[in-house]
Amino acid sequence: MFDYDATLNALLKGSANITIRELCGLRITRWLDAEFTTVESRRLDLLGESSVGWWLHIELQSDNDPAMAWRMMEYGAKVALKYKLYPKQVVLYVGEAPLRMAGDYYANGELVFRYKVVDIRDLDARKLLDSEGIGDNVLAILARLGNEREAVRRIVGKAAKLDSSARRSALEQLSILAGLRKLAPLVKEEVNRMPITEDIMKHEIIGPAYRQGLHEGELVMLRRQIVQRFGPVPAWLEERLMHCATSDLEELSDRVLNAQSLEDLK
Repeated sequence: MFDYDATLNALLKGSANITIRELCGLRITRWLDAEFTTVESRRLDLLGESSVGWWLHIELQSDNDPAMAWRMMEYGAKVALKYKLYPKQVVLYVGEAPLRMAGDYYANGELVFRYKVVDIRDLDARKLLDSEGIGDNVLAILARLGNEREAVRRIVGKAAKLDSSARRSALEQLSILAGLRKLAPLVKEEVNRMPITEDIMKHEIIGPAYRQGLHEGELVMLRRQIVQRFGPVPAWLEERLMHCATSDLEELSDRVLNAQSLEDLK
C-alpha cells in the first residue's frame, strides 16, 4: 500500500503555497520536526512557523476518526508545552467517504478549544491548477474537479515541463494520490499521451510505483464494472482478479461490457 501521508506531507512542505493559504491564510517560513517523545511517542503530520509568528499544525486524515478532537487537543498541548504557543490547527481530510468529523471548535464540560476541519474537495481546484507551484497542481487531483480528464491533462502537462528529476517526482506523487480518487486509469491514459512515459517507466523507483498504481486502478475499475452489471463479485472471480496482470485486467474490462453472465469472464 502506498504511503499517502508521506506524499501529501512532501507536497504540502514543498511548493503547495496556494493550498496552505487556502487552509489557514498563513505563509509558512519553515517546517519543524514534529515528533514528541514521551511514554507514548507522537508525531504530528506537519508543524510549521508562519511569517507572522503563528505556529500551524496540519493533521492529514483519510478516514473519519471519532476521536479526532481529543487527538488534536493532545497534539496542540504538546506543541504549546514545547514552544510556549498553542498552534493554529487544521485537519485536512482527503478521504473518499463523505466528511463526518465536526470542526470549528470542540466543547466538553468546561473544556473548549478550536481547530478547523477542511475537506480538500472544498478547496478551489481552479486556484490549485492555476498555481505556479507543482505541489498545488498535483494536490488539485484531490479537490472537487469539474472535468476530471481536463484537470489531469493539465497536471500532467505542467509536470512534463519540469526537468527530469522534478518531473519524475511529480508524476510519482500524482500516480499515488490518484489512488485516493480512483483516477489511476485516467492518469495512465494522459501520461501515455505525453512523450515522457518511457523515461518514467525506466526509473528504478518510480517505474514500479507507477505500474503498481495503474494495476490497482484497473482492478478497482473492473470490480466496479462487474458489480454494476452482475452484483457482488463471487469468490472464484475475486481469486482470479487478484492474480491477473494489468494487461489481463484491461482485457477483462473490455469483455465485461458485452458479457451476458459472469461465466463469460472465465
